[in-house]
Amino acid sequence: MLRTLVKQGGTAAQAALMHKLVSMSDEERERLVDDFWNEVGEGLDVPDGFVERLSTMRPRLPEDPSAAQLEAWIELADLVQDQRFRAAVRSYLQDVYGTFPGSSLAAAPVWDFIHEDGAKIGEEVVAAYRSGLAPDSPRACELVVRMAGAAADAMGAQSTTEQRERLARAFLLVEQLRREDSQEEERYDATHGRYLSLVELINGTPPSTGEDDAAAFAWIAEALRASTRQ
Repeated sequence: MLRTLVKQGGTAAQAALMHKLVSMSDEERERLVDDFWNEVGEGLDVPDGFVERLSTMRPRLPEDPSAAQLEAWIELADLVQDQRFRAAVRSYLQDVYGTFPGSSLAAAPVWDFIHEDGAKIGEEVVAAYRSGLAPDSPRACELVVRMAGAAADAMGAQSTTEQRERLARAFLLVEQLRREDSQEEERYDATHGRYLSLVELINGTPPSTGEDDAAAFAWIAEALRASTRQ
């Protein structure tokens, strides 16, 4: 890591900071993130296990990181020790996931489906939306029916036209909230979203921009409703 810093012409102060980070053992780095999530999650009134699930999203700095990865790690290491940042993340999570509808999204079955079992079909659905496929096309309907079926299975329920209609209303609600609450979006970007974006950068994973999420939600809702008519 120091070799990368030297290549980029870092200052002595930056080198000293990097040396401090490099000299940390893996256990110390893990503890840095653990301390952050332990304080953020202490007494938080959110669904059981939610903070533990969030805490699994953590940085893994590669052996020979890029300058951008180094900068992201420096910023993240500083942020997770900042009491104001901890308080801001804690406040955001409580406000968003401590009440409906956020609390229902944070519940284990729903969260696990979104981020694990439902991730693959979700990627296919979003890819179909981005390709310009009409939401009432047979292919779009096939995809959202599969998605709704997988969601129903995860919840121990049965996939029906009524369930797809309820799911469509849920997507439209999220779409409306995303469009109307730009202030909340800015708050996310400055708190939990900032943590996640830095982790993505450090880990070298593609960033989740979310720029067209609202439009995608509306497309999915339309496809779900179209599927109930076929």
